[in-house]
Amino acid sequence: MRVPDPPSMRVRDLVILQKKVAGLSLGTLNRFVARARQLAKLPGTVNVLITTSASIRNLNRRFRGKDKATDVLSFPSSFPNAVRGDGAKAAWSVGDIAISANIASENAARLGHSPAEEIKILALHGILHLAGFDHERDNGEMARKEANLRRALGLPVALIERERLAAGSSSKFIRFKNRRTHARSKA
Repeated sequence: MRVPDPPSMRVRDLVILQKKVAGLSLGTLNRFVARARQLAKLPGTVNVLITTSASIRNLNRRFRGKDKATDVLSFPSSFPNAVRGDGAKAAWSVGDIAISANIASENAARLGHSPAEEIKILALHGILHLAGFDHERDNGEMARKEANLRRALGLPVALIERERLAAGSSSKFIRFKNRRTHARSKA
């Protein structure tokens, strides 16, 4: 019989709501990130920052050389296999995710779901990147994984599915669940 770890030894993600999002509490997002991380089989902790578009733009410029805001950025840890001084594995951070609350709210309005759901979709997308998935190079593997996890987590249309639909649309508008919404471009 396995004895559960004491509360101080459990893996804990760090979520910071630097910018508030309608309908989303710190506790709700913490629980979502923990569940999404577990379902993605991502060991270690994840740090998630919900911030402004200006902050995201600064991060994007500094780390990717792109001087524009985007919806989500993922930064894998440089130290994924941390070990404590006594040789035991430590609860390490597998990486950081930064999400623009402004862009998430705009996307949610266009796509017909809540800003809180959009933040969760973006967090899941970031978690999958931290797990090593890359939708630009994996022949749809990340898209399939994201769609399956989205369903398991009760989320609306996944980020990659939206992008694929938008890219394949010859018109300015595409349909999501019988709603006419403006397709956004990936920054």
